[in-house]
Amino acid sequence: MNTVIRAFLEELAEHGRIHDAQEPVHSRKLLNLEPETAELVSILAASSGAKRVLEIGTSNGYSTIWLAAAIRPAGGRLISIERNPEKQMIARDNLQKTGLLDCTDLRLGDATEIVKTLAGPFELVFFDADRTSAPEQLTLLLPKLAPRSLILADNALSHPDQIAGYLAMVKGLKQFQHVLVPVGKGLSVAFQAASD
Repeated sequence: MNTVIRAFLEELAEHGRIHDAQEPVHSRKLLNLEPETAELVSILAASSGAKRVLEIGTSNGYSTIWLAAAIRPAGGRLISIERNPEKQMIARDNLQKTGLLDCTDLRLGDATEIVKTLAGPFELVFFDADRTSAPEQLTLLLPKLAPRSLILADNALSHPDQIAGYLAMVKGLKQFQHVLVPVGKGLSVAFQAASD
């Protein structure tokens, strides 16, 4: 990742912290990834060689920029879904500023409904939105995953009750290896290797 994008992400992270500390309404908070989690997600995306990536939960585009910057060198493209039009507008502006809008497809609306319409295969899926609807979205996405694929989910430790259904489902997928990484608010990492 180049130094200009990294510096912009540091500014965005600081803005997010200040904004969320002052914003009393939960739905208006930006709820960005912890920087260490974002770094790990970026490393996983880049090292996997993923070219088709789906992000559920764009917010202001902080994690979107991390993902897009990680996959663009390999010719990757990212679809990112957000239900809040104001947040999506901010994300579009931030992606434009970093020069990453050209490899990003921003979708606005209900994630579950949008996921139904998407064609696979996806090599990486990142869940960072409504944790209670994630199991339904994952069910829809399983047939759309590439033979080698990563499924990541944030807030695996910070919101145990809300994410319990998702984690139980992921742990039950026999074709996936799964680990919970105690970074930031907890990152669930599941990997499916191509079968021999």
